[in-house]
Amino acid sequence: MRRKRHEELERDDGTVVRYERHPNGDGLVAVGADVDPDAYIAQTAWIDPGVRVLAGARVGGHAWVEDGAVVGHHARVGSHSHIGPAAKIGTGAKVGHRARLGARVVVEEGAVIRPESSISDGTVVRGYVPAA
Repeated sequence: MRRKRHEELERDDGTVVRYERHPNGDGLVAVGADVDPDAYIAQTAWIDPGVRVLAGARVGGHAWVEDGAVVGHHARVGSHSHIGPAAKIGTGAKVGHRARLGARVVVEEGAVIRPESSISDGTVVRGYVPAA
């Protein structure tokens, strides 16, 4: 069975966002997002407009990265995770599966967020964050 190469989603405000399949992983990337061809976007992941995903980054299945977020070089976003708007995931940082990061969260370079963690809006994460 052949997958559709694009999807369209109507937002609550009535705007329609078009998503296209990323060549490395087949995940859905919004028109207006900037995803490096070397990044891996899992088939069931969604990358919203204005997001930047840098080289070597990996976004797991069923993850959602919202508008204006940045996933740094070689960073990892686990499956079923939610990265809030304008969040920044630093180079080499790791976000565990089912983690929830609020708006404007900053995860510094090399930091690790344990699976199933929940990080409040505007928090700066340094080092290691255990599960909540």
